Amino acid sequence: MSEAHRKSRRLVSSMKRRALIPVAVAATLALLGPAWAQEEAPPSTTDQAAAPSAQETDQGAAPPAKEADKAAEPPAKQGDNAAAPPAKEAEKVAAPEAKEKEARHESERHEQKPKRFDWSFAGAFGRYDKAQLRRGFKVYKEVCSSCHSIKMLAFRNLSQPGGPEFPEKEVEALAASYKIKDGPNQAGEYFDRPGRPSDRFPPPFANEQAARAALAGNYPPDMSVLAKARGYSRGFPLFLFDALPGFSYQEHGVDYITSLMEGYEDPPPDVKMPDGQFYDPYMPGRRIGMPPPLSEGVVTYEDGAPQTIDQYAKDVAAFMMWVAEPHLESRKRIGLGVVAFLLVFVGLLYFTKRKIWSNVPH
Repeated sequence: MSEAHRKSRRLVSSMKRRALIPVAVAATLALLGPAWAQEEAPPSTTDQAAAPSAQETDQGAAPPAKEADKAAEPPAKQGDNAAAPPAKEAEKVAAPEAKEKEARHESERHEQKPKRFDWSFAGAFGRYDKAQLRRGFKVYKEVCSSCHSIKMLAFRNLSQPGGPEFPEKEVEALAASYKIKDGPNQAGEYFDRPGRPSDRFPPPFANEQAARAALAGNYPPDMSVLAKARGYSRGFPLFLFDALPGFSYQEHGVDYITSLMEGYEDPPPDVKMPDGQFYDPYMPGRRIGMPPPLSEGVVTYEDGAPQTIDQYAKDVAAFMMWVAEPHLESRKRIGLGVVAFLLVFVGLLYFTKRKIWSNVPH
């Protein structure tokens, strides 16, 4: 029964397939029939009669249109040629002006990157130059102290190791030359007394309002930590090294201060400076309210150092770096000792491990 059933099923399926073939052929002819009819259909007599007249109308109208176009073309071309040179000349004249304006606006927005200088205190083994610190203090005392304060520095710091190391008697005489406001006394009043080495440098103005009133609205910043507070980005790829411990460049502030004091110059012709403002390309906005503080020979050096603006700027910047970080030398000395200890300690640990585990099978 099973064999007969299989044969009957095969027969039924073959008959179904044979029955589908005519249906498929009929459907194909039905789809293709309209297309064949459109391709083989002859044009009607109305179309054949209208075609020559349309062609004749187009041929008759073409020459006048072409002649009109040809007649109209030369004046247009001549007009374009006549107008082209002035337009090109105007573009040539306007392009440099636009570039100059763009450069001027760019210069007003962005400051130049400060120059990089060589410092004796740079690097892991750097140390302060005591002679430079003494010269820098002299520049500060004779030029900068009239406006800027260093209220976090005490007189006695000038005689401590790692700094200018002035003699103690000289520091006492220097402190006594300042008037320190003290009090109250028994009568409840404040009074002025000569300074002592333990006192801090007094500010040139009593408060911010007094400073702005005396300096046309400008407020000079305190110089105590200015050399560490100021900085700039050195760009790619140097900023990658600044992100690594032990490889970062720490002299951004003194580079900025030195470049700023050396950078005073006349503004470009198209840049108008407000009253009381001076042009300095290293200042953000390229405008600064401080007049040029340094000039040739304004401070007399007793050690024979050059009395130039560049030397003054570098000396006072180095002094400001010491004021901001007076323990730099001791910090580096301790750091080098710690690194040396760690290297020896790691070596001892390695050889101790080799000794203990050398006879243990693994």
